[in-house]
Amino acid sequence: MSNKWEVLGRIKESGLVVVVRANDPDEAKKITEACLKGGAAAIEITYTVPGATQVIEELAKEYQNEIIIGAGTILDPETARIALLSGAEYVVSPYLNEETIKLCNRYQVPCMPGVMTVEGVVKAMELGADILKVFPGEAFGPNIIKAIKGPLPQSSLMPTGGVSLDNVGKWIKAGAVAVGAGGSLTASAKTGDYKTISSLAEQFVQKIKEARLEKAFSGS
Repeated sequence: MSNKWEVLGRIKESGLVVVVRANDPDEAKKITEACLKGGAAAIEITYTVPGATQVIEELAKEYQNEIIIGAGTILDPETARIALLSGAEYVVSPYLNEETIKLCNRYQVPCMPGVMTVEGVVKAMELGADILKVFPGEAFGPNIIKAIKGPLPQSSLMPTGGVSLDNVGKWIKAGAVAVGAGGSLTASAKTGDYKTISSLAEQFVQKIKEARLEKAFSGS
């Protein structure tokens, strides 16, 4: 199992977390393989996937040190602990649950709770959350990142929901440290087209790099 800071570093370096909501374990595995080929740093297996715990366990063993496997749609500390024992290296939640953050800190595992307000961001940081999942991102668009980082420049924000190839650069330029991409990247799995997923993952990573360079060059 990787060190907490290694996991966070790899996620921030790539900037892409792929949110997997598959119909079955086999589909989840094929999406993971496709995303690995495309250069994604992390896969988030959501607990809406049938047999999610088993999927995480199998992927964690098969792709150890190749791609980071995390658990998503975690609603409580009990599920978080099960996911960690199965090999998940980070935990993502759609909302802020204090006990889940405490559990992750206890075992020194990155926790990414869902937030949407300045109050939520401050509370999550006070509890020791590492990267804050701005969710649902499509509710406000990239401007929400810039708005939050105005008074809270120290916040590490990762939008999820509404992130696409067309706007990923805007999210990064607004100040996101990474993005969570789901359906906009993995939709072709429904038709068995995994090559497109690899191609899109590669394009996402490239656009993130380009946006970071532009941001650094502009000094914003």
